[in-house]
Amino acid sequence: MSDWNDQIIAEFRGNHGKVGGNFAGRSMLLLHTVGRRSGQARVNPVVYQRVGDAYAVFASKGGAPTNPDWYHNLLAEPRVRAEIGDATVDLVARVASGDERERVWAAQKADMPGFADYEKKTTRQIPVVFLEPPD
Repeated sequence: MSDWNDQIIAEFRGNHGKVGGNFAGRSMLLLHTVGRRSGQARVNPVVYQRVGDAYAVFASKGGAPTNPDWYHNLLAEPRVRAEIGDATVDLVARVASGDERERVWAAQKADMPGFADYEKKTTRQIPVVFLEPPD
């Protein structure tokens, strides 16, 4: 997975936030977190949905039975940084719940049906996380 992520990160940075392949034409950002156990800087490419002035990201992990490490990292430290296009912004993570989560999750599945497939592969509820500007 690391090599795959490294290739996407390099392509993202080399093309002003654009990538090809399965993610061509999709909104993607590079999420910077700090490892909750290691304290090491981590970068993960994730697709997002714009919701007002926030960015909704989805801890799908391709429908795996566990949440991705980046999700656990932002629970431990919600202050994150994201590369969006050529800009880098500071944001604060907040896990969505209830109707808010359902509305955004339904829109994501409609826009990218692969997310509905991820949902079918797992018994866990895939977290929807808002990355919002700090107060």
